[in-house]
Amino acid sequence: MEGAIKASAGWGLRRFFVHPAGISFVVHFLVVSAVILQAGGDPLALARLGTRYSQGDAAGSEGYDGQFVYYIARDLDPQTVRTYLDVPAYRYQRILLPLLARGLSLGNLAAIPWLLAILGILTQTAGTWAVSRLLRGWGISQWYALVYGLWAGFLLAVRLDLSEPLAYGLVAGGLLAHERQNYWLSWILLSLSVFAKEVTAFFVLAALLELLSMKRWRDSLLMLLITGLPFALFQGWLWQVFGAPGVGSGGAMATPFEWIPFMGFFRIGQYSPVYLLAMLVVFGPSIIMPSVWGIWAGFRQWLAGESNLIVISLLLNALLMCFLPFSTVREPGGLLRFACGLILSVLLFAGRYHQKKVLNYSVLWVVMNAFLLKA
Repeated sequence: MEGAIKASAGWGLRRFFVHPAGISFVVHFLVVSAVILQAGGDPLALARLGTRYSQGDAAGSEGYDGQFVYYIARDLDPQTVRTYLDVPAYRYQRILLPLLARGLSLGNLAAIPWLLAILGILTQTAGTWAVSRLLRGWGISQWYALVYGLWAGFLLAVRLDLSEPLAYGLVAGGLLAHERQNYWLSWILLSLSVFAKEVTAFFVLAALLELLSMKRWRDSLLMLLITGLPFALFQGWLWQVFGAPGVGSGGAMATPFEWIPFMGFFRIGQYSPVYLLAMLVVFGPSIIMPSVWGIWAGFRQWLAGESNLIVISLLLNALLMCFLPFSTVREPGGLLRFACGLILSVLLFAGRYHQKKVLNYSVLWVVMNAFLLKA
């Protein structure tokens, strides 16, 4: 019996590592391990702390966004931690990842950097698994889930202790629960996602619009109570504590969302036409073209009477990419992370409607990721 159990466990482990989720786990584990080893075993290297906020030195190093996740996890008191945040309400609204890391640490603050790294790897693995299950359920090869699992925006987020893997992992889980008609679980997971990163609210809105289009008024109200009310109350609390709501276009030096499609890209040309050209060469086929296609494909399915969650999610996320702030577009890392919702919605739409050309084109995202890693 013991031998049979060991053999079963070994077979299960082998199956895991030849699955998109298993490969995603290995790749992210290796990336995180390489950074930590290069830093002499210090997991805080992932968060990229800057002395401007860690030491209050106005002329110090800026660091990167993962530092704010770490600071909040280290000290959840908003009045204490606000001095470590560039835009306190905006950073604090992404409370779920810091809350999980702090809770799992059981008060051991030294464990928090390790837990942030582990949570990033595991939630990206879980999200990849959920995407693979959705694709298999639609009769599509689960291996296309690697497009999600190895998207550069997620790799950057895991490597930098950021919330995208958790946020979109919850979205993917919510969409899988929705597909299996477990609507309450779907709404709960989608509701949690906005507390990881507020931009996932577009998936929540898509789920609500689907219910409204079906005239399911009671379910629409229930979903609003589960998803919208907690987030609205939290924003009100943030406003009371920090003097401003959290929802915005970014942290320090953020610019507003644009009114003209893709104007955020073309503003780059005012400073450097060469840099604009380079951005268009890289992000034209990987971001701009999929966004335009997503709007066209989403509207076409909408007009054909397909007003379901997958269609509306694609339409909303593609439209969002058109009006990104200049402050997001000018930074490739920020742009890649913001595009996580687009990658997920394009992949699932193409899977749901068996658009093999789009699925094959999406492999470009993995190829581009390899290029970025080499760079």
